[in-house]
Amino acid sequence: MTNIDTRSDFSVNSPIRVGIVGTGFAAKLRAETLQADARSHLVTVAGHSPEKTAAFCQEFGAEAAVSWRKLVERDDLELIVVCTVNRDHGAIVRAALENDKHVVVEYPLSLDVSEAESAIELATQKQKLLHIEHIELLGGLHQAIKASLPLIGKVFYARYVTITSVRSVPERWTYQHSLFGFPLVGAISRLHRFTDLFGEVTSVNCQSQFWDTRPDFYKACLCNAQLRFANGVFAEAVYGKGETFWQSENVFTIMGKTGH
Repeated sequence: MTNIDTRSDFSVNSPIRVGIVGTGFAAKLRAETLQADARSHLVTVAGHSPEKTAAFCQEFGAEAAVSWRKLVERDDLELIVVCTVNRDHGAIVRAALENDKHVVVEYPLSLDVSEAESAIELATQKQKLLHIEHIELLGGLHQAIKASLPLIGKVFYARYVTITSVRSVPERWTYQHSLFGFPLVGAISRLHRFTDLFGEVTSVNCQSQFWDTRPDFYKACLCNAQLRFANGVFAEAVYGKGETFWQSENVFTIMGKTGH
C-alpha cells in the first residue's frame, strides 16, 4: 500500500535479515519463500505459543523471540513480516516502523482506519517499505480478467461470491470478532479486485448475518457488500464461511453490453 524503499543493494552477499511475527499457515508460506531465496535470511520468529514457536524455529533454523515487541527492537533485523491475528497488525506495524524496519503485513493493515492511516504516514516519514499483501492482484486470473474486459464491452455489473463450507468449526481466531474483526475483512482482496478494475467507489451498502453466536465467537457468517462505482458499474461481494453452508463456491462474474 505504501511503498518507499531506500534499500536498493539487496544481494546474495548481503541478504536482508528478516523477523516473522506469527507461526500459522501464512507465516509458514513466508518462511518457505524466505528460505528459498538467497537474498533473504530468516533470523527470528515470535509467536503466541512457546511450543509452536519452538517447533517453527526448529523447522526453519531461526531463533525464537521472547515477544514481538522484543523482536521489532532488534538492531540486526531490516524487515519484519507480520502474519499474526488481525487485531495485532496495527500495533506491530507501528512498532516496527518506529524501530526503523521495513514491513510486510498480511491484510488488513489494521482493524482501525485511523491507525492504518497513521502507519502509512509514518512509513512515508521514515522512508520505509510498508507493503500489505494483496498477491491476488498480481495473479494470472486477475491479469486475465483485466486483459479480457474490452471483449465484453462496457461493464455494468460484477459479482464475486466466496462461500466456504466447514462441517465443524473449531474455536479458531478467524471466527472471533475481537481477533479477526468484521468478517468482510476476509474479502478485502475481492474488494480490491473491484477497485483495481472499475476505479472510484461512490457508495457502499453492507449487510451481515451470524449463526450460533456466543460471546466473541460464531460458527457461520454471511456478508454482502454492494458497491456503486463512479463509472456506473454496480458490484456485489458475497462472503460467507462456516457450518451453515453445505457447498463451497468461488465465482467471479462480470457482465458487459456485449458479453460476460
